[in-house]
Amino acid sequence: MNRYPLWKYIIVAVSLVLGFIYTLPNFYGESPAVQVSSAKATLKVDNGTLSRAEDALKSAGIAHDGIQLDSVGVKARFTSTDIQLKAKDVLEKTFNPDASDPQYVIALNLLTASPRWLTSLNALPMYLGLDLRGGVHFLLQVDMKGALTKRLDSTSADLRTVMRDKNLRHAGINREGERIVINFRDAETRDKARAAIGDNQPDLQLTEAGDGSDVRLIATLKPEAQKKIGEFALKQNITTLHNRINELGVAEPVIQQQGADRIVVQLPGVQDTAKAKDILGRTATLEICMVDDAPGVLEAALAGSVPFGTEVYTERGGSPLLVKKQVVLTGDRLTDAQPGFDGQTNEPAVHLTLDAAGARIFKDVTRENVGKRMAILLIEKGKGEVVTAPVIRTEIGGGRVQISGRMTTTEANDVALLLRAGSLAAPMDIVEERTIGPSLGAENIEKGFNSTLWGFVAIAVFMIVYYQMFGVVSVLALASNLLLLVALLSMLQATLTLPGIAAIALTLGMAIDANVLINERVREELRAGMPPQAAISEGYERAFGTILDSNITTLIAGLALLIFGSGPVRGFAVVHCLGILTSIFSSVVVSRALVNLIYGRQKKLAKVAIGQIWKPGVAAAGGKK
Repeated sequence: MNRYPLWKYIIVAVSLVLGFIYTLPNFYGESPAVQVSSAKATLKVDNGTLSRAEDALKSAGIAHDGIQLDSVGVKARFTSTDIQLKAKDVLEKTFNPDASDPQYVIALNLLTASPRWLTSLNALPMYLGLDLRGGVHFLLQVDMKGALTKRLDSTSADLRTVMRDKNLRHAGINREGERIVINFRDAETRDKARAAIGDNQPDLQLTEAGDGSDVRLIATLKPEAQKKIGEFALKQNITTLHNRINELGVAEPVIQQQGADRIVVQLPGVQDTAKAKDILGRTATLEICMVDDAPGVLEAALAGSVPFGTEVYTERGGSPLLVKKQVVLTGDRLTDAQPGFDGQTNEPAVHLTLDAAGARIFKDVTRENVGKRMAILLIEKGKGEVVTAPVIRTEIGGGRVQISGRMTTTEANDVALLLRAGSLAAPMDIVEERTIGPSLGAENIEKGFNSTLWGFVAIAVFMIVYYQMFGVVSVLALASNLLLLVALLSMLQATLTLPGIAAIALTLGMAIDANVLINERVREELRAGMPPQAAISEGYERAFGTILDSNITTLIAGLALLIFGSGPVRGFAVVHCLGILTSIFSSVVVSRALVNLIYGRQKKLAKVAIGQIWKPGVAAAGGKK
C-alpha cells in the first residue's frame, strides 16, 4: 500500500543528486580576473592573443590561476585583487602601447571559482543582479532628433537621384532643420517633381511654396514615419549595445527600453566604470567609398604625398589601401547582411540587401566603376577600418549585393555581423549613472541569506514540534525543494536579485502548506479510526487534489507577473513560478518516498508519530468522569 516501485525511488535519488551537484557552484564564490577582448570590430582575438597574454604575465613574474580563450576573449584569473590590478597594467601596456589608439579592451572581471570537474558538467553558479553583486547602472537618452536628421540627410541624396532619373531640373536641394527644401525655376517642373517624389518617397509630406520664378517644394516626414524611425533607432541601438557589452564580459547585462526614447543598461560585476562608459558612448558608422587604384598614387601616398580627397587605410591582410573620402553609400541603406556562398565559385561570401534608394545608387556606382575596387569602412571615434574591399565585377542592380573573394567561412560570418550591427542608428547621451559597490551587494546577499535561513529554521522547529516524525519528513522535503529550486535557477543561468531572494523565502512558506495539508489529512483519517497504513495512503491521495488546485491558481498569478511585469517584478515572478513547480514535486513525491521508506515496510503498523490526535469522543468521555 505504501511502497513505491524501485524506479520512483531512483527518480527521487537522481533528482536530489543532480540538485546537489548544480547547487554546489553557488558556494565557491568568484575569482578576480582580467579579460582581453578586441576594441576594433575588424580585430580578432585568437590563440595568438592567448599566447601573447601568457608571455606578458610570465615576463612580469605574475602568476595566474588559469587562463582561457572563449567566444568573448582571453580571460586570466588570479588569487587576489592586488595581483589582478598588476596584471591589468601589464596587459594594458603589452596590448595597447599607443594609449590614444587602443587596439584591445583590457577589463577587470570576476569568474566563477568552481573546480574544473563541476564546470566540465556545465554546473555554473547563478548570475547575481546589480543589487547583489554591485556594478553600474546607466540611463541613456537616444537622440531622436539626430536620428531624424540622419534620415533627412539620406533622403536629400535620394531626392537628387530621383530628380536625375526623371530628368527634372532643380535649383538646389537643401535640408533646413527638420524639412527638405527643393527649389525650382517654374511651377510645371515642380508639379512633375511632386508626382515623382510621391511615387518614390511615400514617407514624405509635400507642401508647395513660393511663386513666379522662385517656387519650392517643402518635404517633411509624416508623423507615422517619424515614429517608425524612432522605434527602429531604439531597436538598432539596443542590438549594438549588446554586441559592445560582450567586450566587457558582463555575465548577465540588463539592456531594455524605458519609455519612448530611453535605454536602461545595468552591468552587474563591472569594476571599471570608466571603461564601461567609454564602450557605451562609442559611435560607429558604415560607409562605402571607392578605392583609388590609379598607377603610382598609392606609392606616392606612402611616401608622404597623399592626393587631395583620399586617405590611406590598411586592409585586413595588412596591405595598404588608398581610399577616396567621398562617401558613395552609408550603412543606413543596408537592410540585411547574411553569410553564404558564391553560386559560381562556391567560395564563402556575404550577401547584402539594400533598400530601394540604396539599390538605385549602388546600381549607378557599380555601372560606372566596373573593374575597380570599393571599400566598406567602419568609422569609429573618427578613425576608419576597412572591413573588406572587393572588386566590382559587373553592374549590380536589384538591391542584392554579394561580397566575395579571399574570405574564409568564419570571416564571412564576422563581416556579416559587422555590417548588420556595427553602428548606432542614433547618438546617445548618458543622463543618469549609479554605481553600486560590491560591499553593499555583499551586505544584501548576507541579509537575504539570513532571512531565508532563519525563516527555514523557524518553519523546521514548528513542524518538528507539532508533527514529530512527519514534521521531520516535511522539513527534509522542504530542504529538497530549496535544493532543487537553486539547482534549477543555476542550470537555467537565471539572474538572482533581491526580489528573487524574497521569492525564495516566500516559496518556503508556501511549500510547507502542502505538507501541512497532507499531515492534517492523515490525522483526520486516523481520528476516523482508519488503520495507520491506510490513513497515510488516503491522506496523500486526498490532499493531492487540493495541493494541485491551490498551486495552479498561484501559478496563474505568477505567470501574469512574468508576462506583464518588468525588471524586479519579472525577476520575482521567475523564481516564484519555478518554486511552485519544485514545491509540488518535493511536497508530494519526495515526502511520500521518505514516509514509505520509514513506515511502508511495517506490515503491522500500530501507530505513527504525527503529533497529538484530538478525538472528540475521547475528550467528552474524559469530561463526564
